[in-house]
Amino acid sequence: METGEQNRPQRKYLISKGIDGFFASIHHVSLFVLRFFKELFSAPVEFRETIRQCYIVGVKSLPLISITGLITGVVFTLQFRPVMVEFGAEGWIPATVAVAVIRALAPLVTSLICSGKVGSSFGAELGAMRVTDQIDAMEVSAVNPYKFLVVSRVLATTFMVPALTIYFGLLCGLGSYFQVHQADQTSFPMFISGFFEKIDFIDYASAIFRALVYGFTLGMVGCYQGYFTKQGTEGVGRAANKAVVISNFLLFIEEVLIVSGISILRSFM
Repeated sequence: METGEQNRPQRKYLISKGIDGFFASIHHVSLFVLRFFKELFSAPVEFRETIRQCYIVGVKSLPLISITGLITGVVFTLQFRPVMVEFGAEGWIPATVAVAVIRALAPLVTSLICSGKVGSSFGAELGAMRVTDQIDAMEVSAVNPYKFLVVSRVLATTFMVPALTIYFGLLCGLGSYFQVHQADQTSFPMFISGFFEKIDFIDYASAIFRALVYGFTLGMVGCYQGYFTKQGTEGVGRAANKAVVISNFLLFIEEVLIVSGISILRSFM
């Protein structure tokens, strides 16, 4: 009993310390994000570095996005087609695939892929630069490391994730067409007509908006974790891991919030 009484102040201290650390982290992250918007509209513009990062984020992700998109379209159609055939609604397969892909799968799956590939890369790359004092050397050399390293990368993910989302959606449709054509001998023009039949402007706009938000989030998280890496090479690995874990968690939270908001918007239209 006495031991419990003695440990109570220590537990209160640990809880208080944890709460203080949580709010301090939120404050630190908020300043990091606000600095991005401040540096974004100030000179000089790191145009060449931004283009290079767009190439790394976008072009180098195409093979993985292509394979994943095709497989997703094929597997989704394989799983869903028997149910549609049972109800005599196999003609609705293209429209069903389109709604599922554009409204749900394309932005989220593309962002999760980029989070694992690009977010971890940002965390590891910037973390290695931090622990080897390269970022400090840039500051001494009168180079703004935040603008050169962070702004260019976050802009790249913000703009390239929507482009990759569109590409992923098209590849999903192509994979679905291969499966439908093999099973029902459906022509390509007929499939395309059905694919875009039930998609409206809100579907396209919401998919692009979500991809923009997700791209900004995963780029910002990856850069933040790498930019403030500590504890040497061990910290580099930890930064890469946390970049993926935190990004994925935030992506799902944003998915719920944005989709809920879009559903409310649809109810008024």
